[in-house]
Amino acid sequence: MFFKIFILSLLFITNICAHELRPTIANLEIIKNEKKFNANLSLRVNLESIIAGINPKHKNSKESEQSDLYDDLRKLDPKQLLREFENKFKNIENFIFLETKKNKYNPIINSIDVPQIEDLKLIRDSIINIYFKDIESDQFRFFWSENFGPIILRVNSMEFGELHTEIIKNNGYSSNITIEKNKNNFFKNFFNYLILGYEHILPKGLDHILFVLALFLLSSNFKTLILQISIFTIAHTITLFLGVFNVIKISSYIVEPIIALSIAYVGIENLFKNKLSKSRTIIVFLFGLLHGLGFAGVLNDIGVVKELFVSSLISFNIGVELGQISVIILAYLFIKLPFYKMHWYSRKVTKPISLLISIVGLYWFFERLFF
Repeated sequence: MFFKIFILSLLFITNICAHELRPTIANLEIIKNEKKFNANLSLRVNLESIIAGINPKHKNSKESEQSDLYDDLRKLDPKQLLREFENKFKNIENFIFLETKKNKYNPIINSIDVPQIEDLKLIRDSIINIYFKDIESDQFRFFWSENFGPIILRVNSMEFGELHTEIIKNNGYSSNITIEKNKNNFFKNFFNYLILGYEHILPKGLDHILFVLALFLLSSNFKTLILQISIFTIAHTITLFLGVFNVIKISSYIVEPIIALSIAYVGIENLFKNKLSKSRTIIVFLFGLLHGLGFAGVLNDIGVVKELFVSSLISFNIGVELGQISVIILAYLFIKLPFYKMHWYSRKVTKPISLLISIVGLYWFFERLFF
């Protein structure tokens, strides 16, 4: 049995070493120029994934057939990577542009800042600064090639403030953007951040999935599960808000290894206990605080529209909760429901899975701490 668990762990670890494919972050600033408009676009982008042509349907780099090319690109210095990008995308206007009812506005690249890579385990974020000139209409659409993957677009102007926020995933075009006084759509923004929160758990948050699964596996008692999840939810909600408001700020180099350790801890505890103890509730609460800081880091990376700040936080948190509930439902349907009446349920199901979770958590802990 241990050998089977070990093999499964290796399969997990192969995928774990991959880079999660995060969306590009785009900030488009509108500048009024008499009766026309100019626009500055700043893109925070993973150039390696775009050059390698990693399909956005993959949630991390190792799932793609182009993963070897991606890894090779990661090793290039800034000048070499920039040369690869310029060679592949000579006609950048086919991939990024603004469009009104009458005209198409091609991008003018001002600069591309590719940082020197110091740690191959970390994603290298490059910054592309683009300029659009003499836009003759106050209504336009933004186009971003769907081959580049999802993008989070934020539009603002000095005159009218924040105009538009949107997640562009599949169709390439944004919805119509109007250069006028802020009319942020509350419900659209709420839904966007709810989806972001959900996707941070399913399918992208393997560490959070394993933690919730470990909580689920402690006991087949429903009240025990609800109590643990409630404590975890309260804790991570507290630090999500405190982290986003910068009341608490702890480096991800500290937070991420401890999150991994929390996964290992609850998995190991499942091997020796099958009832909820006071110490378990305290541990779940403390680790929930750390997971909340991880969620806050995601939101800080993405950014939030000021006028819809609180509703964005709430909807993101609801999305996280729905993701956790989905994990529990799936665990119930595929783990508990078919087997929990069997006399060997604990010995052949919950214990081995908990052991697997522990091994993965420990691997993560040492990888994040020392490598």
